[in-house]
Amino acid sequence: MSTPLPARLRRALPRPTRRRVVTVAVVTALAAGAVGWAVWPQPKAFSTADRMVTIRSGPDGDQPVDLDTRLYLPKGASAASPVPAVLLAHGFGGSKESVGSQAEEIAGQGYAVLTWSARGFGRSGGQIHLDSPDYEVRDASRLLDLLADRPDIRKDAAGDPRVGVVGGSYGGGLALLLAAQDPRVDAIVPMITWNDLARSFLPESTGKPPTEGVFKKGWAGIFFGSGGNAGPGGPAGTAPGGTGTGQQSADQQGAGQPDPGAGAAGTGPGVPSGRAGADPACARFAADVCRAYLEIATTGRASADAVALLRRSSPAGVLDKIKAPTLLVQGEVDTLFPLAEADANARGIAAAGTPVRVAWYTGGHDGGEGPQSDQDRTKFLTLQWLDHYVKGSGAAPADSFTFSRIAGFDALERGLVATGYSIRDYPGLAGTANRTVGIAGPPQPIANPPAGNPAAISSLPMAGRLSSLLDGVAGDLAGQHARFESAPLTEPMDVIGSPTVSIRAASPTGEAVLFVKLYDVDPKGAATLSNGLVAPVRLTGLPTDLAAARPVQVTLPAIVRRIDAGHRLRVVVATSDQAYATPAQPTVYTVGLGGDAVTLPTATGTPIPTAASIWRWALVGLLAAILVGLVVVVLVARHRARRHNRSVDPAYADVPLVVKGLRKEYADGFVAVKRVDFEVRPGQVVGLLGPNGAGKTTTLRVLMGLTQPTAGEIYVFGHPLVPGSPVLSRIGALVEGPGFLPHLSGLENLRSYWRATGRPVEDAHFEEALEIAGLGDSVHRKTRKYSHGMKQRLAIAQAMLGLPQLLVLDEPTDGLDPPQIAEMRRVLKRYATDGRAVLVSSHLLAEVEQTCTHAVVVNKGEIVASGPVDEIVGESPSVQFDVTDPATARDVLSRMGGVHVLPDGDGALVVDTNGTARSEVVAELVRAGIGVDRVMPRRRLEDAFLALVGDNSRGSGDR
Repeated sequence: MSTPLPARLRRALPRPTRRRVVTVAVVTALAAGAVGWAVWPQPKAFSTADRMVTIRSGPDGDQPVDLDTRLYLPKGASAASPVPAVLLAHGFGGSKESVGSQAEEIAGQGYAVLTWSARGFGRSGGQIHLDSPDYEVRDASRLLDLLADRPDIRKDAAGDPRVGVVGGSYGGGLALLLAAQDPRVDAIVPMITWNDLARSFLPESTGKPPTEGVFKKGWAGIFFGSGGNAGPGGPAGTAPGGTGTGQQSADQQGAGQPDPGAGAAGTGPGVPSGRAGADPACARFAADVCRAYLEIATTGRASADAVALLRRSSPAGVLDKIKAPTLLVQGEVDTLFPLAEADANARGIAAAGTPVRVAWYTGGHDGGEGPQSDQDRTKFLTLQWLDHYVKGSGAAPADSFTFSRIAGFDALERGLVATGYSIRDYPGLAGTANRTVGIAGPPQPIANPPAGNPAAISSLPMAGRLSSLLDGVAGDLAGQHARFESAPLTEPMDVIGSPTVSIRAASPTGEAVLFVKLYDVDPKGAATLSNGLVAPVRLTGLPTDLAAARPVQVTLPAIVRRIDAGHRLRVVVATSDQAYATPAQPTVYTVGLGGDAVTLPTATGTPIPTAASIWRWALVGLLAAILVGLVVVVLVARHRARRHNRSVDPAYADVPLVVKGLRKEYADGFVAVKRVDFEVRPGQVVGLLGPNGAGKTTTLRVLMGLTQPTAGEIYVFGHPLVPGSPVLSRIGALVEGPGFLPHLSGLENLRSYWRATGRPVEDAHFEEALEIAGLGDSVHRKTRKYSHGMKQRLAIAQAMLGLPQLLVLDEPTDGLDPPQIAEMRRVLKRYATDGRAVLVSSHLLAEVEQTCTHAVVVNKGEIVASGPVDEIVGESPSVQFDVTDPATARDVLSRMGGVHVLPDGDGALVVDTNGTARSEVVAELVRAGIGVDRVMPRRRLEDAFLALVGDNSRGSGDR
């Protein structure tokens, strides 16, 4: 009766002593505590308070508006221990909720953080004026008054709080405009924002004013749509702008409040925007903003008044008034506010002598927050800036310029990886050097589609990285673009800034709207438009003949891109783009190059270490140290093995193989080979025989170095056989079946194998090997299409490459048909010439008998017979008789005393005479009238094999 499992477990487990119980209890408690600490919500280092506040702003500062605010106050802040503050503004379409996580991060660093939903958004009242100095900017100034009234906020003077302003996109524009308008601001960090709102929505890349710009209808529609949805009860949506490193979801909740005196169409004092009486075309936009949008969207052009309205909400005109140290963070993946906007802000602020620093990262309105390494870098720069200029702690931040570039894909994090770089002095958009690359192409006619339909798609707002997938799908349309290309680059280049190119154009209408793009084309022809950025151009006064056209220089959007050697540059001039408004009248332009080169700004930065990169390098260093250690151990082991085994035993110098006292025992005590001794001499074909599990395959595995023996010695031409021994090159082997690379042909597999040996190709003897394989034209087919027999023949040919002096084959006829087996028999006999030898393991005893000169019989891990095949077979008592009447002869002989007719004679009459003279047996058959044609001894290896191993032949078992 078996013992119950619980009882067996109790006996198997250690006896519970007092020490063991205490130890287990302590370890369990510590583990539980660690897990609990990790999962238990940690107390926040700050408190939050929501408050709806009413302030007064407007042109005269007397119009009330309700703003929904939230204050994050660090624990311990008090009148006795006041803290510095940060005003954190959200992006367009967002609310105070949009910046919640960023507010918590900053508050966690010891700042009081005040967030709010800007007028027209979330639960705040009022209408949207696009960061108007009279409205949104004055609203923010009133919020500074609220901070100044709190005793727990640090002051520079009475009514002057110690405060920094941070914001992205819409919030970033507010930070710049507030710093210019309110001198109490101590530092600002504007992110992914604009310099000139008119130029942002009406860009023109040859230097024309916004009144001549090309309307960016895609982004303008998103802006106007998200602002329209921001009204009370409106649906939540996604809008451009956010916390400064990407767009945020809008928080459209609660009821709006009236904006007295705003003058929106259909509204008046006490009538909230978005409710009955409001103009549905304007939603929560102020009337002047709404009129400007409707005008531009209808005509595709901006009037001087519309441009003036947008510029009132632009930092461009007030940069000289900004005295607060400024950190400008701008996204490289941004078709709304590209890098040129931050560059203009940087130059204007620096001209006034204000400290300014610029940082670019691989995100933006189209690219989001970017990879984690970029997020970490921009957060560090932001806090470093605030700590020094607002909190007053830490050394002054460097004024170096930083940027980043996508370096690859992190399989562990499943996201893109960006590498940051630093340059001592900000180079602007011109780089630190220029490189010209020649481009060429004939003048080409291109068609302007009616009303811009169909149109090319260069970018997808808020999904700019997808633009790399557009080429060949919905990118440049046939007939609507011209291409000009360079030769392959001879060396790589790092483009940092705005490339320039010169074009010419002719138009039957005298005008043309064009879109110029710069593609990176790899050697396979795949073209990539960096971040979907294009240069819109409006040309006027054009001739009808291109020969009369004057060159016009086009400044392309600034990019950060490494262009590898072997890649080509492609300049594309297109007539349409889904993101822009184009002339409705269909026509055909002619475009050509205005010069023979494109100019590219270049720069070389110093890589910025990150926590991830430091850990990666540390891990690489650790792995390298381990690898070096392993290499040293292997080299020392090989050196010792070779040092101790360089001598050649003269007794075996001319013997291909000597096995002495071989034993293989596994760790669990299983003995696969007890003791094996045999030799393979020149000219011999030796068969290694034995029943399944006798130890044949284990012996071959030890011989080929696939496993180490427990005891014994193996010599090859007198050299002790050790792993890595040079003498192994004199052995060809097929052990444990063939293995080939399925995507390569048979011939390619043979060549690849030979190259791996490092020996000269002329020593391979491919012709002989292929003749042996007999695959014909199939040798050029991929091996994944081979049958098992074809793979076996190819494996034998591989073993014979180089004509090794010792050939070791395990079941070489497996999978071969009878004619191929017969041919293999002849091949092995021919091979064992000129001092060569063959060791073959097979279960086909008839083939061994016909092929091998010698045999080694193994049973239960030991040799039971070895020597020439003839000697192992020996004299057989059986005799085969070829007679005219086998049936009658069988009856006659069965009546003879001592003579026994064997039951299985393969159709012949096989007799065990048991000492009776063969002549007497023949005479008896003749007396019975039976003709005897031939008498011959019956000698079979199978008989000897069965006699040696018996019926109970199951060995100790191979592994």
